[in-house]
Amino acid sequence: MNCKNCNADITSNFCPDCGQPTKLKRIDGHYIVHEIEHVLHFERGILYTIRELLTNPGENIRKYLSENRSRLVKPIIFIIITSLIYTLINHYFHIEDQYLKYQGLEKSFTGKMLNWIQSNYGYASILTGIFIAIWLKVFFKKYGYNFFELIIMLCFVQGVSMLIFAVFAFIEGILHFKLFSIAGIVGVIYLVLAIGNFFEAKKIENYVKALISLLLGNTIFYIIIFAIGISIDILTKH
Repeated sequence: MNCKNCNADITSNFCPDCGQPTKLKRIDGHYIVHEIEHVLHFERGILYTIRELLTNPGENIRKYLSENRSRLVKPIIFIIITSLIYTLINHYFHIEDQYLKYQGLEKSFTGKMLNWIQSNYGYASILTGIFIAIWLKVFFKKYGYNFFELIIMLCFVQGVSMLIFAVFAFIEGILHFKLFSIAGIVGVIYLVLAIGNFFEAKKIENYVKALISLLLGNTIFYIIIFAIGISIDILTKH
């Protein structure tokens, strides 16, 4: 028998080259429940990842990059799941509608881009992370992390910040307390502490550099968004 994945010879229940099982289990209700449990279970699942990123983000992300990549949820999946949680809560309670209004931009391409960002925080966070990573690379060059390793780190910490927003949005939606501005402050504080902790926890200047990188990265991202939007609006009017 040959493996259906890599075509290697198989003499057991699993392929010796790629690990593909000889016979896949049929997808049924039990399979779906098992897959959900696999994602959510506390040991090496999303709950475990959240706990580790809240208690000791720097050490856990460094271990993920250099030692063990099976302990935490994959970073891209993590930020998309956490952003989806926030987006669902926000859409259900219409939290951001009370704070973010693009008056005069509704019919413009700029307004459409801003609405896309608001509806797709997972992808938008990854895009924002690109610009933040550029500045982190500049300010923390001596630590030797490459651009893609910094992107992975940002996916983890931005994912947790999305959960912070989700918790505050849920509380505001249930209790009707105005907490969104507080969520922004708490989210930024976590990002600064987590990024500084990732590089070297005992150096105060690392936290200052982290804050500057966040501000510059987000500022440049939105400058580019507005520049693209305004340019397209001007071109389409002629």
